[in-house]
Amino acid sequence: YSVIYLPKDHCCLSCFYYITLLRDPVSRYLSEWRHVQRGATWKTSLHMCDGRTPTPEELPSCYEGTDWSGCTLQEFMDCPYNLANNRQVRMLADLSLVGCYNMSFIPENKRAQILLESAKKNLRDMAFFGLTEFQRKTQYLFERTFNLKFIRPFMQYNSTRAGGVEVDTKTIRRIEELNDLDMQLYDYAKDLFQQRYQYKRQLERMEQRIKNREERLLHRSNEALPREETEEQGRLPTEDYMSHIIEKW
Repeated sequence: YSVIYLPKDHCCLSCFYYITLLRDPVSRYLSEWRHVQRGATWKTSLHMCDGRTPTPEELPSCYEGTDWSGCTLQEFMDCPYNLANNRQVRMLADLSLVGCYNMSFIPENKRAQILLESAKKNLRDMAFFGLTEFQRKTQYLFERTFNLKFIRPFMQYNSTRAGGVEVDTKTIRRIEELNDLDMQLYDYAKDLFQQRYQYKRQLERMEQRIKNREERLLHRSNEALPREETEEQGRLPTEDYMSHIIEKW
């Protein structure tokens, strides 16, 4: 997630808002694999939780050496410690509820449910979140939420590194299994996203109707005002002017 700062005139009580963008879990997983395959690592990430970093036993590495460059998709999926699995839920949830990275703290099924519900709650509490697959609606929601306007419209690019990966149905199913929590979160997020979008659209239409009605009332009130007689009858000569004319004659 990210933190957005807004000037005081855009704020109510706080000037900081947590926001995030979610992505289709399968596409996101494939994109991360390609990223790692090219040599990316998260070695500088501390994974702080409850004031401490996880031990090597709690968070083992998936590879030996400096990075995991060149790993195959199968190798990527086979690592049981891969943080790419359910990454979106893990990064949104409060890990302290489940003992951080200590997998023996509570049973796995209970741990998964707590993490999912925590991620959903934190998503609901965010002032704004968007979906990568719905760029235009994401832009609309952001602009309406924060009363800001982007210079350019968002573009929906369907051609990505993940999109260029050809995988069979069996592999897709395996990725969905590894990211089951992310799949559930994304379904929930799509529904919540559409609700927020529809609400903002209805609010916009209502505001437009009110504005149109006020403009009509203003127009009618202007039409009802009496016109000045001078516009219809012309200006009558003053007494001094009439005397001057008589003297001339």
